[in-house]
Amino acid sequence: MQGNRYTGLIGAYGDRLPLTPGARPISLGEGNTPLIRLENLPVARDRDIELYVKYEGLNPTASFKDRGMTVAVTQAVAEGSEAIICASTGNTSASAAAYAARAGIKAFVLIPDGKIAMGKLAQAIMHGAEVLQIRGNFDDGMRIVKEMAEQAPVSLVNSVNPYRLQGQKTAAFEICEALGAAPDYHCLPVGNAGNITAYWMGYSEMVLSPGQAGTQACGFCGGDCQFHQGVGGKRPVMLGYQASGSAPFLRGGPVSHPETLATAIRIGAPQSWDYARTASRESGGWFDEFSDEAILDAQWQLASHEGIFCEPASVVSVAGALRDIDNGQIPAGSRVVCTLTGHGLKDPDVAQRHAESAVSTVDASGAAVREAILGKMG
Repeated sequence: MQGNRYTGLIGAYGDRLPLTPGARPISLGEGNTPLIRLENLPVARDRDIELYVKYEGLNPTASFKDRGMTVAVTQAVAEGSEAIICASTGNTSASAAAYAARAGIKAFVLIPDGKIAMGKLAQAIMHGAEVLQIRGNFDDGMRIVKEMAEQAPVSLVNSVNPYRLQGQKTAAFEICEALGAAPDYHCLPVGNAGNITAYWMGYSEMVLSPGQAGTQACGFCGGDCQFHQGVGGKRPVMLGYQASGSAPFLRGGPVSHPETLATAIRIGAPQSWDYARTASRESGGWFDEFSDEAILDAQWQLASHEGIFCEPASVVSVAGALRDIDNGQIPAGSRVVCTLTGHGLKDPDVAQRHAESAVSTVDASGAAVREAILGKMG
């Protein structure tokens, strides 16, 4: 912070981040995203559920990736790096390119051939990244960038970089600050599985007492929440949701050829597999899956009923919460938070399919427009 002005995650949570002392923050003002209570979805309302979304699509490059990238790039620059590299299904490439541009260094991004939303590719290109499209999928790209990080003078900034997860854990801090406690359940999309890992890290640091977590109790809630007294608290049950065509956690192992229109979670071999399993097991959580049709329906419902437009991969968290509220796995009276990982304009091609069917053409006359309005109002 500078006075009362928010300057980004490193300014807000620098004492919780293991950066090199004196490192120059590479920031675009990321974080501090809204936690919005949903009001119009009947399943949650009828079960007396407090249902919130953490809208990460309002970060600078419109996805949660900025949280980790500010920390990863700050540390890379502090260590003398002049270039970064990543494999990406889209959001990581956009974020890496933006933060590299901010730092004045080079970004190299590997993307799967024909498997990236154009909104994300456009961002990476406009931010000046060197984009290499490989004849393979994301998992092939991860194998290659790991090799390059060992053979070329570049720093790897995918979620295998521990500084990425350190930045992403701060979303859990913000949720605890906003609610005064951790939620009962936290629902997330799962692709590479770094985010569910990072949230669990964040909740553990916020909630557990010093003796349990090896760190101080909460220092961010104004001094009056239960965590400040060091009495500990309950961490949320962590729920991870995947697309059916790309659901290695539901299949019990890697998926060789993942397929889903939810491009951000089209990943068959999650890099944070073991950590995510640990988060699920320790919290008493579970994984589940959704068809592409169910994902698109949830995206439409959230946008048209709540005014919140997120990309398809994001909304699988809300789809999961609603299903598990409806079937009783999430009990009535619970407080639930869903992470929305990216803005809907990240993937405009998918949204356009809805838009085309929703547009009516009428004559350019008041009578025709009036008739259309009355007809739509039923």
